[in-house]
Amino acid sequence: MSEHTASQQAALARSAELEQQVQEDPQKFRVLTGDRPTGPLHIGHYFGSLTNRIRLQNLGVEVIVLIADYQVMTDQVAGHQLPATVRGIVADYLAAGIDPARSTIFTHSAVAALNELVVPFLSLVSDAELHRNPTVKAETDATGKPPTGLMLIYPVHQAADILFCRANLVPVGLDQLPHLEITRLIARRFNDRYADQPLFPEPEALLTKTPLLMGLDGHKMSKTRGNGIPLRASEDQTAAVIRRAPTDSDRHITYDPTGRPAIANLLELLAAATGDDPQRLADDIGSRGAGHLKRTLTEAINELLRPLRNRRTDITDDPAYLNQVLTTGNQRARCIAEHTLAEVHNTLGMTYANLADDGA
Repeated sequence: MSEHTASQQAALARSAELEQQVQEDPQKFRVLTGDRPTGPLHIGHYFGSLTNRIRLQNLGVEVIVLIADYQVMTDQVAGHQLPATVRGIVADYLAAGIDPARSTIFTHSAVAALNELVVPFLSLVSDAELHRNPTVKAETDATGKPPTGLMLIYPVHQAADILFCRANLVPVGLDQLPHLEITRLIARRFNDRYADQPLFPEPEALLTKTPLLMGLDGHKMSKTRGNGIPLRASEDQTAAVIRRAPTDSDRHITYDPTGRPAIANLLELLAAATGDDPQRLADDIGSRGAGHLKRTLTEAINELLRPLRNRRTDITDDPAYLNQVLTTGNQRARCIAEHTLAEVHNTLGMTYANLADDGA
């Protein structure tokens, strides 16, 4: 067994233990999760993160959801569309079932104290460690250009996102474990270097069970690629997107992720939407072909999302409510971040404002 495989198996085992603890005592956990507002949320977000956030919230876990608007600039796509995108994501959250009375929704740009934590955290990592981060490496490989300063410190900004609220649990996929590890490293180094008593927890990974769903163009599902099914899409738009999905020349439907990846991806989407098994679904469709598979998938996705889409329409018809949800969430996050930053300043001896009272 390779070291990488052993590490993944250990992470899976630990995640199973944490899941059991969540079931037994949900209130001892605080979860930080979120999205970059680079485009509308799609069906991959629904299966991959939204349903799990709602499940944890309903169990009684404190869930804090970040809309990472500052991190949009790592892709240099921030602009006039950002406000509408952020409000649209808030509407998606609420329509899916995130309850602002039990969960906190906030944006990076509204919480200055969170972003200030990046400064002391940068002192705890080396240039080489930042360049080794998978997100930074992937961006460099994709563009062929050196990463921007913001992209280079992305792992540290992400650590500030998690540690500002001292989250002790972060839902991630196996491929995201290296991102969480640098947060754990920063927490450990801060505690060891500066604190008499540990100030930050070392957050642990709650591994998501949903398989990676590919986009309907054969690439990884992505907001910026626009290759998913937006949650806000109409039923006709959903049908049109699925009709365009590639298949292959074999009419008989089989589930073969290696040999027939396009067909397998449609079956996995259908399985996610229905709770069925992709192999059984393939056997059921059989010789009726890709057209029948696409029609079945369209019906299943539209049926699944119909209640969400109806709620979303009601929510977007009340922009004052949307603004109030975000305003309240930002206020909550600011209170948490300012308290944490004050403790960091106190730990570092940066309490000079108090000296003025002593006549210094």
